[in-house]
Amino acid sequence: MAEWIVAFVEAHGYLGIAALMLLENVFPPIPSELIMPLAGFTAARGHLHVAGVVAAGTVGSLLGTLPWYFAGRALGAERLKRWAGRHGRWLTVAPDDIDRALRWFDRRGPAVVALGRLVPAVRSVISAPAGVAHMSLPKFLMWSTAGSSVWVIAMTTLVWLLQSHYTKVGTWIDPVAKVIVVAALAAYLWRVIRFKG
Repeated sequence: MAEWIVAFVEAHGYLGIAALMLLENVFPPIPSELIMPLAGFTAARGHLHVAGVVAAGTVGSLLGTLPWYFAGRALGAERLKRWAGRHGRWLTVAPDDIDRALRWFDRRGPAVVALGRLVPAVRSVISAPAGVAHMSLPKFLMWSTAGSSVWVIAMTTLVWLLQSHYTKVGTWIDPVAKVIVVAALAAYLWRVIRFKG
């Protein structure tokens, strides 16, 4: 998996990073905890510039927030929960997840959008309450950018800072990547199996 992501990023560059991060936010096929460190590894090897990697990751992440935001805005809380009850199994979004995100949003206000972007289990669905609350799109994008950029910078620089040792990093990044993918897949399958619509 790690080799595939590195090869994909090297072949498609910044656009590939943005596409992977967009997909990760809408449907979690590959976690950003894997995408961005591997993109940082690619930058450390000299194939990309780290600032471009961060920008591409942030833009992709930001674009990935929009479907949930617009779904929340168009459907409202009750219809969104009914939709999650009927179709949320494969996205692992249950009505309870929507309720939890709405309560979190109500208690903490707009800043929760930025904070939610830092929490793996909440990252995707936190956009829906902002849409339900009809938060203005510019304000939503501002808070989402703040949270997404912090996450992307942290995940990218984690590996990039070790650039002088990237050959050593390469020896342990694949086993770590496999553990992350297996854990993410197991968590996803567990949520699909235990899904209560």
